[in-house]
Amino acid sequence: MFWNKKKKDNTDMPENFNEQNAENTAANEELNPLADELNISEAQEETAPSAESKLKEELAQANDKYLRLYAEFDNFRRRTNKERLEERLTAGKDVITSLLPVLDDFDRAVKAMQTAADAEPVKEGVLLVQNKLKNILAQKGLKEMEAKGAEFDADLHEGITNIPAPADDLKGKVVDELEKGYYLNDKVIRFAKVVVGA
Repeated sequence: MFWNKKKKDNTDMPENFNEQNAENTAANEELNPLADELNISEAQEETAPSAESKLKEELAQANDKYLRLYAEFDNFRRRTNKERLEERLTAGKDVITSLLPVLDDFDRAVKAMQTAADAEPVKEGVLLVQNKLKNILAQKGLKEMEAKGAEFDADLHEGITNIPAPADDLKGKVVDELEKGYYLNDKVIRFAKVVVGA
């Protein structure tokens, strides 16, 4: 019975089944290389980045680089501003420190004036303190401007008034100096207040 069923099943198949099967196999063999190529190209498309994805990646890298550069610049700017502020706050520290001994000398001079019977030693002491102060300031780059008798120069002098010149050679020149002018490292920091001969 089992044998008959099997035999019966074979007889139900079409007669040209084996031929069709062989043709299908041959066709499959011809199509297999094409299918393999399609599969490979699809796999390459999936693994190889497209131009769009490359551009997106480059854009992301450029954005990242820009953000890092901006952050570095911002940090640099903040650090520089902080250093400038600290420098401004302590800019005069060395000058003030060097002037402290002069201040001490002035305190001693004031005490000496209160108990002094003779004014001459007090005058000498004050002159010594003045010279000490001038020397310290000269070491820091301060220089007095010589204005009296010089030609009036609006870049150096501030004319307060005109007076008739006492001599003809003093016309247009500084006749008197009311307030001294000063240079700091060859740059004018205070103009001399002068009287000009007319």
